Amino acid sequence: MLGESTNLRLVRLRLFLALGIMFAIPVIIATPVIYGLAVGFKTSLVVPALGLLLAAGLLGALTVWLSRRVLEPAERLESARRILEDAYDRARAEALRDTLTGLGNHRAFQEEMERQWAGAVRTSQPLALALLDLDDFKRINDARGHAVGDDLLRQAAMTMAGYLRRSDRAFRIGGDEFAERGQLAVRRLLAACLDGEGSSGKTSLPVSFSAGVSAIPGHARDRDTLYTQADAALFWSKRHGRTCVTIYDPERHEGPLASRPPAELSSLVARVAATGAVRAVFQPIYDLSSGQPRGFEGLVRPLPDSGFADPGTMFRAAEATGRTAELDIACLNTVMETAARLRLPGSLTVNLSPRTLEIDDFSIHAFVRMILRHGLDPRHMVLELTERDAVEAVDRVRRAAEACREAGIRLAADDIGAGNAGLRLLSQIKFDIVKIDLSLVQGGAVHETSLEVLRTLRDLADRWGALVVAEGIETPGQLEVVRSLGIGAGQGYLLGRPTDRPSTAPIDLDGLSHSTDWLIDKLHALQT
Repeated sequence: MLGESTNLRLVRLRLFLALGIMFAIPVIIATPVIYGLAVGFKTSLVVPALGLLLAAGLLGALTVWLSRRVLEPAERLESARRILEDAYDRARAEALRDTLTGLGNHRAFQEEMERQWAGAVRTSQPLALALLDLDDFKRINDARGHAVGDDLLRQAAMTMAGYLRRSDRAFRIGGDEFAERGQLAVRRLLAACLDGEGSSGKTSLPVSFSAGVSAIPGHARDRDTLYTQADAALFWSKRHGRTCVTIYDPERHEGPLASRPPAELSSLVARVAATGAVRAVFQPIYDLSSGQPRGFEGLVRPLPDSGFADPGTMFRAAEATGRTAELDIACLNTVMETAARLRLPGSLTVNLSPRTLEIDDFSIHAFVRMILRHGLDPRHMVLELTERDAVEAVDRVRRAAEACREAGIRLAADDIGAGNAGLRLLSQIKFDIVKIDLSLVQGGAVHETSLEVLRTLRDLADRWGALVVAEGIETPGQLEVVRSLGIGAGQGYLLGRPTDRPSTAPIDLDGLSHSTDWLIDKLHALQT
């Protein structure tokens, strides 16, 4: 399409042609007429010729004057158009640029993704998308101030820009989330960030990030799917210790949530939380010396009409839609109400995401009021922190832990040994109970390395004065291993399954260590 400046040139050319023709036609017509008159009257041609030249000169001057009168407004308009166009280009460039980092912003990312996807599909060229999320950014930003946080973002952006190829481009699409358009050497970039390359300003900090990568040719049907897959890989990275790069794998990262749109998941979780569409079950926790029940862990199962087949899917949906705290509070109410009705002896362990402790709408005082409202004793309560999400506001969670102890509530760390996340939480907050993940408990019966980790965790907990609970005890061999290590308490299918009416009687630990009933139960579970 022709630009406005080209149109102005065409207007000028046409005007000159029209005025030139207007000048030429009278001269061409008048010349033979004057010559004929002069011949007919047998007069000299000098005077008519001079008159014709004078008329031509006047007509030419009139033509120039008219052309200027016509073109001057058009030229002023063109000049104003150029100024407006330059201003628009500058404003658009600013609107597509993140002012803090200088990278493209979320709008620029969306436009670039649309162009790149269309080009990749049209030319059958590969296209990769990497999503990066800075680790512990919120904690650093809160602890050291926004100035340090801003400098950290600029530092990360400079490092990314330094590692881009000409064909690639980086964007800041969220608070601490970045996107990169090409198949960037993300692991090399991660190493550079950890070395503190690209530092600017007063602060020089090593930057750690988690990343998820998706590409075509691959599993993506459209650009939205490409983004969703990269986001799923990023989420997996953050859930499994962070500071890593994960390539999208449908077998690992797809699940029951993949086929449901986010709006539907959010609506389902909100309905479960509002209506309490869960039921409580309780799994006994036994003293591994006496066989007496020390207490019970309250768990939830979604009701058949809740829209969720299992609790894992339900909680992952809550995480994905930002409704973890809402669902946690609803589950707490259901577990406490049922426990109060059953009058279970010993302690009652309830699960809570650290993310719930970070929000303003939840406080330990509100939690204590909830306990008292259901007629329970805070001194018999154990709050188990289940780290489904990475803990950002560690100081706030630590203060909440101190408030728990002041109210007589004990604190338990869940799934220790399952990855870096639980160990990081264990190093930052003092816990009364350390629950060892079933993968270590089950591996300790057959792998020496797992056994050594079990011994180390037991020794650490002993030095802290914390009770160790072994989770996932399913075979006599596993029971024998954890008892031989001096671990104080345990739970698992061998000792007692989660049920809505748990037994409060003691169990024969020595008999279970040599029992074959566990194998029968396992075969039955496989058949069903």
